[in-house]
Amino acid sequence: MNLSLGLGCDRGTPAATIAQAISDALIACDAQLADVSRVASIDLKANEDGLLQVAQKYGWSIHFYPAAELATVDVPNPSEIVRKHTGSPSVSEAAALLIGGVDMKYLLVEKHKLRGPDGRNATVSIARIHE
Repeated sequence: MNLSLGLGCDRGTPAATIAQAISDALIACDAQLADVSRVASIDLKANEDGLLQVAQKYGWSIHFYPAAELATVDVPNPSEIVRKHTGSPSVSEAAALLIGGVDMKYLLVEKHKLRGPDGRNATVSIARIHE
């Protein structure tokens, strides 16, 4: 499989929570870390330590999209709360679709959310890339 990941998280979410959310989402679609070829998030998270630590751990580069670009993507689960905080109704779903170059019919995991032990959330969406 060739997959794209879209990642979102609360400010200050630990790398362990993000990594667990990714692992859980991959299991949900019967995939592995080796299947991931593209990773993206919103530019507001470009300096988010947890995201950067996970990317470094797995050898990924993360592409960060501006909210205005993410907001143009049709997603199955838009959120007004996410729009209020980021300027886009979706981060993880829109990022997975944009970086994968696909539309929402290719989403394998729409919006997997995990609340860590400290109460901070990580969200992962996974899309299948067709090339």
